[in-house]
Amino acid sequence: MVLPYLLITLHCYISPYKSHRCIRALKTVQAEHAPPQHYTWRRNCSSAVMPRITSHYTIFPRDKDPRWEGVEMERFADEADVVIVGGGPAGLSAAIRLKQLAKEQEKELRVCLVEKASQIGAHTLSGACLEPSALNELFPDWKERGAPLNTPVTEDLFSILTEKYRIPVPMLPGLPMNNHGNYIVRLGHFVHWLGEQAEELGVEIYPGYAAAEVLFHEDGSVKGIATNDVGIAKDGSPKDVFERGMELHAKVTLFGEGCHGHLAKQLYRQFNLRENCEPQTYAIGLKELWVIDEKKWRPGRVEHSVGWPLNRNTYGGSFLYHLNEGEPLVALGFVVGLDYTNPYLSPFREFQRWKHHPFVAKTLEGGDRIAYGARALNEGGYQCLPKVTFPGGMLIGCSPGFMNVPKIKGTHTAMKSGMLAAEAIFPKVTAEDPASKTAGLHIPEYEDNLKKSWIWKELYAVRNIRPSFHNYFGLYGGMVYTGVFYWILRGKEPWTLKHAGLDSAQLKPAKECTPIEYPKPDGKLSFDLLSSVALSGTNHEGDQPPHLTLKDDSIPVANNLAIYDGPEQRFCPAGVYEYVPLETGEGMRLQINAQNCVHCKTCDIKDPSQNINWVVPEGSGGPAYNGL
Repeated sequence: MVLPYLLITLHCYISPYKSHRCIRALKTVQAEHAPPQHYTWRRNCSSAVMPRITSHYTIFPRDKDPRWEGVEMERFADEADVVIVGGGPAGLSAAIRLKQLAKEQEKELRVCLVEKASQIGAHTLSGACLEPSALNELFPDWKERGAPLNTPVTEDLFSILTEKYRIPVPMLPGLPMNNHGNYIVRLGHFVHWLGEQAEELGVEIYPGYAAAEVLFHEDGSVKGIATNDVGIAKDGSPKDVFERGMELHAKVTLFGEGCHGHLAKQLYRQFNLRENCEPQTYAIGLKELWVIDEKKWRPGRVEHSVGWPLNRNTYGGSFLYHLNEGEPLVALGFVVGLDYTNPYLSPFREFQRWKHHPFVAKTLEGGDRIAYGARALNEGGYQCLPKVTFPGGMLIGCSPGFMNVPKIKGTHTAMKSGMLAAEAIFPKVTAEDPASKTAGLHIPEYEDNLKKSWIWKELYAVRNIRPSFHNYFGLYGGMVYTGVFYWILRGKEPWTLKHAGLDSAQLKPAKECTPIEYPKPDGKLSFDLLSSVALSGTNHEGDQPPHLTLKDDSIPVANNLAIYDGPEQRFCPAGVYEYVPLETGEGMRLQINAQNCVHCKTCDIKDPSQNINWVVPEGSGGPAYNGL
């Protein structure tokens, strides 16, 4: 069993980007018909047989499943100085900085990075308007190195939209959304370029290997991670091709999984990292790429808007960026705060409706949509930052939440956090006798350095802008607060506002809300959900346990459908969740179409029952974004 792992490891080390991917056609995944269980629910007030939905081993342990008796469960283990989870801006910046320091001081240092996507950048999605501050520090010669920053911002527009009109808002110097000096980028391409720089420095990159489990020493400190097992059937039984994941041990493990990482959730509980901060609050961002009429193309133009189609009490807004990538390409998207209250709201349909606004439609008419994707965003900012160091590990990037929400930017802060982590780690892991009270090195200097850095100052200055929207006037009250207090005081006001609480607790019962009637897509500017997901390149092996796991299969119908009219059908941007009639005709059941999942994590965040737990799927499953 060791030999296949060694061969795979060697292959990935030599050519980490040569991963093969088979894009399957989207198809509905039927709910598992394993031994039925009986539940009673309120909707239809009936007792019925409900098919089993969840078959994942995190819910049904293998040691209690006779089908796993006699199966070899030994894992091959390897050791590194530093292991990094996640090949995004934070993880790659940390890896690069570690190897830069090792080269400068002529020391040997083994750095291994695992990434769940089949290629570096394939799961990356962002607006993206990049502030180059951290990049300038990491690679002062990034232009000579060929970094794909091809579109400097030349024009900045901000608007308040009504249903038919646009109200221009002046973009004053010093406001967070002023983009002078920034670049419009395709972040997946930028991340791929970072991966190439890391590989040149000797970082071992393993795409297609998802970190599925945190490993601990006997003293409770983090030992490393284990990658996911493969070869498990949909009913949870082992296939003939079952292979155990491998273990990667390290002195320090960095967790840069991105927004709402599933391992970070475990670490929050294990080390009580959120004891002294507010609950994180999030948004969902949806994005498309279009090729438009060249006459309408304005390379370097950045457009943002707030207002219609959202009401004043729903936080959100839009972006439309004109790229200079050799063809008339625009990136456009819509962001909705996940603290919204109406269970009938559909972020995807709000996005499709927004494109019909006259100010937006005039750019898109006659164009072709070529890509689609979605991702959750951290929006809590300063108030929601957890403790980021613990014995054996650290949190970096968007995982703890370093996004500057008013700027709509988190790449520069994510990169800087990874660099600061590397600079704190390096002297400890290269010391002949590292001082640590635990088996896994505890390096609190990282958090100390964060608090002295420009990241902390930047997030502190804008800490009140996002929570200022929680007022009677909503959007407009928040804009007045930003104009009066931030623009004049630059965040030096002697108070810190609070957020509303967990996003999952904000929905009102359906009976208290008005259903939202969305227009049908016209197939020109607006589109249906499944044709959109098809453009994301999403693929998962069909015969595997759904990685969208439920702690209790009965709760969706008994609680979410009965009280909130099944909001997961609307907040999911990929059509993963749907309620369908039971085969008996008595009542409804939840169907999870796990193959459609674009890994946005919205369901894990917004589920009002907090019954959904997102875990990693097999292999390199998920979207196949090309520069989103």
